[in-house]
Amino acid sequence: MPTPPPIPHEVRTPRLLLRRPQPADAEALCAAVLASLPELQPWMFWAQTLPEVEATRKNLQEVAAKFDARENLRYHLWRVPEQPSQPLELVGSSGYHALDWQVPKGEIGYWIATAHAGQGYATEVTHALTELALTPAAEGGLGFRRLEIRCDPANGRSARIPPTLGYQLDAHLVNDAVAASDPAELRDTLIFSRTR
Repeated sequence: MPTPPPIPHEVRTPRLLLRRPQPADAEALCAAVLASLPELQPWMFWAQTLPEVEATRKNLQEVAAKFDARENLRYHLWRVPEQPSQPLELVGSSGYHALDWQVPKGEIGYWIATAHAGQGYATEVTHALTELALTPAAEGGLGFRRLEIRCDPANGRSARIPPTLGYQLDAHLVNDAVAASDPAELRDTLIFSRTR
């Protein structure tokens, strides 16, 4: 298998700091998820139960280890304050999943905390991660040849982002998976892609 390129632990966008998760993020992450459960539960399997700080802290140790092993590259999204004396605020999470370094390819996923939704953060971070992924490794990028975004077509907010960033709709899979919030129901999946 090819050796993956160096993966930055931090990526900056005009308003955000994308940072590799660490156990110290547990309380901020739990608070953001808890405040956003009604909006997350229809789409995210992991949002079906209430988050607990200790379990989240342990999970983040595993997440950080997978990041370092280049198995799953999750970033926490922190809003950079206007004043340096103000603390960073966690506004969501994104990253590269379903990685295949043989191609190489991956999939971008994202969620934004309810208090920060509708402000363009998901588009901003997806744009930054798309550019990083599709830039050749020799030029400081990850050298992906294919990048996907998958979402439920009923999730209109998520489905609007890929076309605005130049992704093509490859497929609309009907009855592709069970619904996150109700395993008795089926859901469709849209697959968007960009290639190099």
